[in-house]
Parts: sequence; structure tokens; C-alpha cells
Amino acid sequence: MDEKSKKVLDTLEGLCSKREYCRKDIMSKALKALEGDAVSAGEVVESLVKDSFVDDLRYAGAFAREKARLQGWGPVKIRFALRSKGIAPELIDEALETVDTQAASDKLSKLLQAKAASLEGDPQKKFKLIKFALSRGYEYDQIRDYISLY
Repeated sequence: MDEKSKKVLDTLEGLCSKREYCRKDIMSKALKALEGDAVSAGEVVESLVKDSFVDDLRYAGAFAREKARLQGWGPVKIRFALRSKGIAPELIDEALETVDTQAASDKLSKLLQAKAASLEGDPQKKFKLIKFALSRGYEYDQIRDYISLY
């Protein structure tokens, strides 16, 4: 590894020690810092993975828990976002298992209550609630029980 690659490695280690990154994100940062040198960027990323600075499973778990708890995303939307980050399907499945299902159900309930209040008197209220929940990444089977309350 040449001097520039070592400098980039140090910089990326600092970034990775502050928050989680997936392999794809770190690779793009390494490519940008190394001005498109894919071989050196690959070496830097492999070094980060070997030293546990980058772990796609750890990243996927943190991402899934954060999006479910804070933004109220459902499993479909989380799966799609992680897939776009280049995370392997089996790692996505493991990450989604770490999400607290009761907290996610509570979040869905609160989201639908707030949305229902804003749609009061609308003749298409149920349709709009379903569409809203689907856009948040919840499956229809999860939504159906809540929609019957409105």
C-alpha cells in the first residue's frame, strides 16, 4: 500500500470509528479520495473490513433499527434501501430480525392515527391510509388490522 492509500485508510478509519458505513459507501469514498484508483481503493476497503471498521451486517442492523424506530419505516422499505446499498439478502434478513416488532407495530399505529386525524371527513380515508402505510414500507397484512379501526 502506497503512502496516499495509507493516508486515505487513516482518514476512513476515523470516519468509520464515528458511525457505521457499508462496504459500498466506503468504496465510493475511497475511490473519490484516491481519484478513481479502483485497485488501491479495494485494498483500503479490504483492510477496513479485515480490521472490523466496516461490517455490512452491523451496518444493516443499525440502519434497520434506526429507520424502523425513528422514521417509522416498514420492512419492505428498509429491505429496498439496504438492497440499494449493496447489502446481501441474507444479511438484510438478519438485520430485519433485530428490529423490535412490537415497537414497529406501535410506530405504525401512531403514524396511522396521526394520518387519520388529518384525513377526517375524507370519503377516501381508508384508501389513503392504506396507500400511506404501504408507502412507508409496511405490508398489507400488517396494515389491514389497523385500517379496520378507522
